[in-house]
Amino acid sequence: MGRCMQDYPLLSTIHAPADLKKLTQDELTQLAEEIRHFLVEHVNRQGGHLASNLGVVELTLALHRVFDSPHDRIIWDVGHQSYVHKMLTGRLKEFAHLREPGGLSGFTRTDESEHDPFGAGHSSTALSAALGFAAADALKGEDRTTIAVIGDGSFSGGMVHEALNNCSKNMRLIAILNENEMSIAHTTGAFAKYISKMRSTSSYYRIKRRTAKVLMHIPLLGKPLHGLLLRLKIALKHHIYGSNYYEDLGLFYMGPIDGHDTEALERALREAKRRKVSVLLHVKTKKGKGYAPAEEHPEAYHSVYPHKAEGQRFHEVFGRLFEDMAKEDPAVCAVVAAMGEGTGLDQYSKHFPERFFDVGIAEEHAVTFAAGLAKAGMKPYVVIYSTFFQRAYDQILHDVAMQNLPVRFVMDRAGLAVGDGPTHHGIFDVSFLSQCPDLPIFAPATMGSLAVALGKMAKHDSGPSALRYPNATTSSLVESAFYADGDYQSMGVKADFVSTDQVAAVIVTYGQSAKTALDAKASLGEKGVSVGVILIEQLTPYRDITQKLISLLPSEGPVVFLEEGAYQGGAGMHFEAELLRQMPKMAERYSILAIEKPFDSPKTPQNLYEFHHISSKDVENCVLALLH
Repeated sequence: MGRCMQDYPLLSTIHAPADLKKLTQDELTQLAEEIRHFLVEHVNRQGGHLASNLGVVELTLALHRVFDSPHDRIIWDVGHQSYVHKMLTGRLKEFAHLREPGGLSGFTRTDESEHDPFGAGHSSTALSAALGFAAADALKGEDRTTIAVIGDGSFSGGMVHEALNNCSKNMRLIAILNENEMSIAHTTGAFAKYISKMRSTSSYYRIKRRTAKVLMHIPLLGKPLHGLLLRLKIALKHHIYGSNYYEDLGLFYMGPIDGHDTEALERALREAKRRKVSVLLHVKTKKGKGYAPAEEHPEAYHSVYPHKAEGQRFHEVFGRLFEDMAKEDPAVCAVVAAMGEGTGLDQYSKHFPERFFDVGIAEEHAVTFAAGLAKAGMKPYVVIYSTFFQRAYDQILHDVAMQNLPVRFVMDRAGLAVGDGPTHHGIFDVSFLSQCPDLPIFAPATMGSLAVALGKMAKHDSGPSALRYPNATTSSLVESAFYADGDYQSMGVKADFVSTDQVAAVIVTYGQSAKTALDAKASLGEKGVSVGVILIEQLTPYRDITQKLISLLPSEGPVVFLEEGAYQGGAGMHFEAELLRQMPKMAERYSILAIEKPFDSPKTPQNLYEFHHISSKDVENCVLALLH
């Protein structure tokens, strides 16, 4: 059982950021402890990002004590580390429905709270957005500060550096670099640590201002002397820390600061706010802080699942199959974007480190890098979550498809992301990849057909190819309906009926929706309506697949196309166009059930498939409506 709110005596009294400003340092220490207990309890139960949120407790407290949200804007990069921010901005009770459709989002959302100024879900966007806010404030003459909190991992994404390059010195902008794993500034030796500590104290900045003021009032020599001292200071810092990238770009650099020292953080934040210029504040935190399992294994506690379905998931089977392929072919290599373990390639990376390329959170680079590998004779497989492939659309079109390079795209987490919401839905890949001529898209529904699809991809050397699969296990219902004979080699277009004369209607589908279609078929059967299901496991080229569909479709009776993907540009629309080209009367009996409003999400807890009208009940109702 979860703890009652009476177990959180201080946390339960925080209803808005203003409540924090009344607390003493001892009370802040107690509050930080309560927050960590609350996080561990609720995230372990509901699922979500744990280690990153445990690491930003003191930083979040300091931000809300120094700044006035929502007047001052706090933008969290990705947004997965904003749980503490949500607790302190009136959303504590909503954690009972964390990451449920219609419940509290695991990321920042503008429609959830005025304290979330910018929606997020993908990495490396916060600084660009913050820069936009700060530029608008400067144009309008508004007195407010915008803060972007960015983890060091996000700095591997190109957008951060594009935004840094565009920063102006004289903006009310504070970029907080939260370093929790990767060292960026080289702080070695006792003297370097002393300088770091000195620079985090209020007296340091006070003496610095007074010295500058005195020097500037010395006739003739004051300004040159101040400039000389400034150059000497920069030279000394560069000698200790190395060249500072951020100061070279014109930002005022502060830090590194202990990210778990609330007093030091508040001093640094107040000084950054006082300056009214663009500041890069470097803080160092520990992922999983205060919870031993997460401190020892931060990667394992990056994203926590409340429970795991029995059986191997598609990405786990893919990882094993891919390793077998690599053993047979020395040209096979993998390119990932900071998600090696999440895509099932952790063992492969250990056994074939020289053929495993983790490029960081840089999907655009990953695709063009793979294009170079392919052009040089290697066989690269770019393995990325479906939602993140969207970031490399230009590179897929121009750098790979236009040159007919045999790059293999493997899209994990295809379909709806029930816990993560619209930012993570893998529902657009079919729409944008089908724009590439002659690019086969494989959508295996079972582990056996996954192996066959990988084999087909390996032999496809005339251009790019794609493979998509959900974050799920194989459904025994799908297995028995389409592969009872164990003949996985026949994957492509399969029907669970022998003759069209036996069925009154047909449901056509692919991927994870196959089980939904079979559930609808069973329910309709109980009502005396005989329905057949057609499973497509290779979606493109649409024209070729359509010919196989026509051979299986009944001459009369409704056809419902079910798709756990975007309606616009989806497979259902493409097949409709091809069918109407050859079967004009199909327009009267063809209906598509797909996700028509992909960015919408429930306002109250609700089944996500029902919300998007692609549940088995929706299929059943659609068939009955067409029959009558």
